[in-house]
Amino acid sequence: MSELYRDTGVVLRTYKLRESDRIVVFMTAENGKVRAVAKGVRKTKSKFGARLEPMSHVRLLLYRGRELDIVSQAESVEPLAPLLSSLDRASQAMAAIEAVDQMSLEREPNPQLYRMTVGVLRTIAERPAPLNVPAFYWKLLRNEGLEPQLDACVRCGETEPGTELVAFDLNEGGVQCRQCRTGSAISPGALAIMRDIFGGRLNQALALEESPFTHEVGSLATKALEHHIERHLKTIAMFERH
Repeated sequence: MSELYRDTGVVLRTYKLRESDRIVVFMTAENGKVRAVAKGVRKTKSKFGARLEPMSHVRLLLYRGRELDIVSQAESVEPLAPLLSSLDRASQAMAAIEAVDQMSLEREPNPQLYRMTVGVLRTIAERPAPLNVPAFYWKLLRNEGLEPQLDACVRCGETEPGTELVAFDLNEGGVQCRQCRTGSAISPGALAIMRDIFGGRLNQALALEESPFTHEVGSLATKALEHHIERHLKTIAMFERH
């Protein structure tokens, strides 16, 4: 027998099912990633179709099914319009939720990931800063226990001062000195930004204007996340300008 339950979630993606239905993938507060059928939402008279677009934050009433749940009700928690008010905001938000989709497991509660998802979307809606998405990717990796080593060579353990940390190796998970270098180059400016992101100075990093250093941090964040999930992110090209 179906079980009715309530939850709050962010819509990660949707895809068509039959003529008028849609499968909606949510990151929920209490039930982790949930896939649910929204019946009739592709009809023009659908009562909640517009509330189930990607990036929407909604209160839900669902029936628990064997494989797919069923959406019974959906009410907006906050308006989607701010995220759609500019291309920068929309593309950053899509890149963030794609990463959440890849990092989350179905029906495995992850309240911290849900809170992070809501938080990054609110940050993007407020100001589409260059480092919103890269910083979020790094925080996702830290949430998985994959915080990079940034203060000493990951291979020999040498620390500054006196030691130049000049490279970052994805396989080894951190920076390297000139003698141990096997990874790709990292500039002092990019390393400083990453230390801000991980060292409790996130707001300072998010206040930065676009620069070669923010691009470097963004590119490295994308590579690190893709290395972890072992696939390419589809939306990343939408907001990375070269």
